Amino acid sequence: MTDEDLPTLGPLDRGLYALFSRHADSATHDRDRRSYRAAGLSTSFDVYLSRVYGLAWAAGVTTALLAFVAIALAPSDLGAGLLDFLAGGLPVVNRLPLPAIPRVYVALVTAALAGALLRWLVVRAGGFYLRRAAAARREEIARTLPGAVRYLRVIATGTTDQRAMLQRVAEQPAYGATADTFRAALNKAALTGSIDEGLSMVARDTPSRDLLAPFLLKFREHAAQGSDSLESYLKMEGRLLSHQQERVRERASGYLELVAELFVVLLVFPALAVLILTVASVLAPGLSTSIGTPLGPVSVRALLVYAAVAFVLVVGLGAATVVVSLRPTDHATPSYRPPERVTGVLATATSNPASAARAFAPPALAVTGGLWALGYDPVNVVLLGYAAYGIPVGVVAVRRASRDDAKDREIRDFVHAVSGHVSLGRPFPEAVGRVAREVDLGALQPDVEDLAFNLELTTGVDETDDVRAAALDRFVDRVGTPLASQTVGLVVGALEAGSDTEDVFETLETEIGRLYHERKALRSRLLVYVAVGWTTALLVVGIVVAVNASVLDGFAQLSTVADADAGMALDPTAVQPARDRARFYLVTQATVLSCGWFAGTASRGRYEALLHSGVLVVLTYVVFTGLGLV
Repeated sequence: MTDEDLPTLGPLDRGLYALFSRHADSATHDRDRRSYRAAGLSTSFDVYLSRVYGLAWAAGVTTALLAFVAIALAPSDLGAGLLDFLAGGLPVVNRLPLPAIPRVYVALVTAALAGALLRWLVVRAGGFYLRRAAAARREEIARTLPGAVRYLRVIATGTTDQRAMLQRVAEQPAYGATADTFRAALNKAALTGSIDEGLSMVARDTPSRDLLAPFLLKFREHAAQGSDSLESYLKMEGRLLSHQQERVRERASGYLELVAELFVVLLVFPALAVLILTVASVLAPGLSTSIGTPLGPVSVRALLVYAAVAFVLVVGLGAATVVVSLRPTDHATPSYRPPERVTGVLATATSNPASAARAFAPPALAVTGGLWALGYDPVNVVLLGYAAYGIPVGVVAVRRASRDDAKDREIRDFVHAVSGHVSLGRPFPEAVGRVAREVDLGALQPDVEDLAFNLELTTGVDETDDVRAAALDRFVDRVGTPLASQTVGLVVGALEAGSDTEDVFETLETEIGRLYHERKALRSRLLVYVAVGWTTALLVVGIVVAVNASVLDGFAQLSTVADADAGMALDPTAVQPARDRARFYLVTQATVLSCGWFAGTASRGRYEALLHSGVLVVLTYVVFTGLGLV
């Protein structure tokens, strides 16, 4: 970073830069510097490191002050007990006579150590973040590079200009980090005046040292040798990368199986642990001992129950996050966006899950208020209010997904039919018009008719508009599925590059068939985990209901028995059916919530997770209230 760049920084960044930028040249951060180049952050390395050191010092000083105040104000007995514990437990120290140490010295030393430790941890965390960002980019490149290479092969039939080819890929958001890397290569080429130099610089800094770096260098070499050499190389490289990508997906499936197994164990265990604690409290009165908390005295068993609830919810969120991360990027669930205007949100509330998530929030709040007014328990008010929000939003998401699936099925037939007409020598607009008139494409029919109409236009609003490109872009937007953007949306760039139309659609036909079958296979695999989530939820509900119905009353009677001759007295308040059933119900609802999140995310994403979890919450409520257990 040069001095001329300083005025562009804010006052805080300029101050941090002046204080800590010297650390950027330290050999300690050589590894961080390499990770920074691979992470692709927008800020310069010295500014980033200055921010990290500023945060580290702020956290360290704050922690030191808090530690000093806490130790200085702590009760004398607590401090003396802690010192006695350390003096008696530390090796060597427990053999030496130690003088009485004033509390202020203990506070100063402890505060200094705590602050220094946290400062060191924050600095290390800054380097760890860079490495994780580089690893995420490497994984994203590995997932998107095969498709980009196949797209380059189609473009290579029309042009061998490296800049034009890389620009076509860089304009496609479907290729994610690979498109970003190609854009960076073009930017560096514009600065240096040489595309070869730009490719070399990106190949040096990319985190994908095993895939993208050698590809860029070989791409440069074969492009210099002519179109035949480049096409042959891209065809071979596309096949090799596709095979490698398939092996990565198989490994991800194995990881997902392990996650599902751990998920079942971690969710069933808390419910069983609560049952065991309830039974053990009859023989272990210590579990009923009260502990003072900011919210009032709470028994040890109650704290363990609430900890089990929190643990179950964290496991559910973690499992759902892992499912999202293991889902291949090119088969990710679509990201819906609501309209900006309120009227647009309301108009699309039954067709756009993002709009439904906003439109159904006020009615859900009204339902929650009504439940509270009717005197429902606060737990049930929250749970049923959540269900009143999640179920309608999830239903809209399922309806939209079904419509998108129908369009994806028809888009294969559409591409196949157009490819057949193009192979007979008909122009692309005429081929689309014939397909729109002669083939029934079901849910896709209005979109195809709109495409045919737009392709027949000879001019646009602007005389320089490319009517064909604009029509295809409009078609992709109307269809609105990831499959359409990954396939038909790429035809525009290939045709604009001058590629042969017949070759483009032949490749497109192969690509769309491959993507569709991969998507269906992934859907079939993930349905297994939907079944796992539901089975786990119903299993926990069944176990808890059985214990509540047949075991709890028996232990309540047992706890009132006193055997004076045996010298043993049981705690008569250890088991209280009404209280313990409420706790069992709370743990069960937390478990079915987590199961619903896992099942819905595995199915189609976060919106369907609302549906699964909401339905399971209502089902659990009906079962418990119908049997009189709450």
